[in-house]
Amino acid sequence: MTIETPKTTVGKTPEEVYNFLTDIKNFEKLMPENISKFEVLEEDKFLFALKGMPEIVLKLKEKNPHNEVILGAASDKLPFTLKADISEKGDAGSEVGLTFSGDFNPMMGMMIKGPITSFINTLVTNMAKL
Repeated sequence: MTIETPKTTVGKTPEEVYNFLTDIKNFEKLMPENISKFEVLEEDKFLFALKGMPEIVLKLKEKNPHNEVILGAASDKLPFTLKADISEKGDAGSEVGLTFSGDFNPMMGMMIKGPITSFINTLVTNMAKL
């Protein structure tokens, strides 16, 4: 299953956006209002929970300076990645889009598609407010 957000304009340079996203404690600023828990576990790993959802641990998996940041599930039980694509947008700053990719059975996919879509759309919307 792959879910993509529309690209959003962020009034920061690609380097500033990249630096923001590779400092994982900054993800707390992007979380939805219904977050019930956020905890930095290691320099490259954090845990979060939304009300009514299980806790999820994300780990920084890959960094491509100023262009791409990939986070992934720290557990193999639910394998997925969340990729941020960063591109320059002239004087306006940057454009950022998020892509969620996961390998789920069809039933699980149906159950999580709505909440995941809402979640990543919130992340990218909050990025635009930086």
